[in-house]
Amino acid sequence: MHKATFTIGAVLNPFAYIAARWTPSPRIVRRAAAAALLMSVVIVVTGGAVRLTGSGLGCDTWPKCTDDSLIVTQAQGFHGAIEFGNRMLTYVLCAAVGWVVLAARSAKPWRHSLTRLGWLQFALVMGNAVLGGITVLTGLNPYSVAGHFLLATSLITVTTVTWQRTREGDGAPRPRVPGPVRKLSWALVAATLLLIAAGTVVTGSGPHAGDSSEIRRMPFDWAATAHVHAIAAWVVCALAVAIWLVLRVVDAPVDTRARARDLLVVLLAQGAIGYVQFFTDVPEALVAAHMLGSCLVWISVVRVVLSLRERPSGSVGAPAEGEAELASV
Repeated sequence: MHKATFTIGAVLNPFAYIAARWTPSPRIVRRAAAAALLMSVVIVVTGGAVRLTGSGLGCDTWPKCTDDSLIVTQAQGFHGAIEFGNRMLTYVLCAAVGWVVLAARSAKPWRHSLTRLGWLQFALVMGNAVLGGITVLTGLNPYSVAGHFLLATSLITVTTVTWQRTREGDGAPRPRVPGPVRKLSWALVAATLLLIAAGTVVTGSGPHAGDSSEIRRMPFDWAATAHVHAIAAWVVCALAVAIWLVLRVVDAPVDTRARARDLLVVLLAQGAIGYVQFFTDVPEALVAAHMLGSCLVWISVVRVVLSLRERPSGSVGAPAEGEAELASV
């Protein structure tokens, strides 16, 4: 086989150049999507660690760490190392997202939908990096911190959808359950988004400001916002139980019912952590666990919604191996 020489085209369009010479297996594409999903959760948890250790202003400016140094200095100590380390994880996240884009572009046949989702991930990462910089420059403004978390949740949404799509075809979506069940699932999505938004208000008005200095907080009573958050959590739990029961009544596919069961388990654990941290003066370790739980709850909700429809392989779908794994996940 004739081997093409390196040309200017490789510089102008490196993804196409690599795609012409490398064909990843479906498993590699799925692993790339899973890595991006994992890193999108890790970056949230480590970002929480920055706030909980009071290291939010460990690097006191952006994009540099100090006015005179691009990287952390010895004078900034532990807090600077924590904040700078979290910034460096953004590059790991970018590498994971880049792997998604490259694997999707190089797959044969080329799955354009996966490539677009990969680039959307990259846009969200870049947007949140800028918002993170604004958060530092504004002295950890609580509204900017809340926006930072919500944009990270958007990234988790896209990485979850991408991971699911690697296990499906590219045909038109077909419902697997009756219309009223799908409408109930959208009510669950809306309630969960309200729950997450209320959680950012609890955080913005709560005790962990992100730095030892005087940080402006949201002007809300923390206990009252925590109670609103708890009510929203109970609404989500009620909807999750309703969906689990309805899916059994309509004899939904086994994997769909499994997704609803997984959501109930995650909600139970998250609720227990939430109540314990409330009555124990919000210790840092439990707050970090609650942040991880928030990510897992949202991923579980998205997976439930996605499991209510299917995409056949069509002419450019995922291989039978991927479809077979969907039922077992």
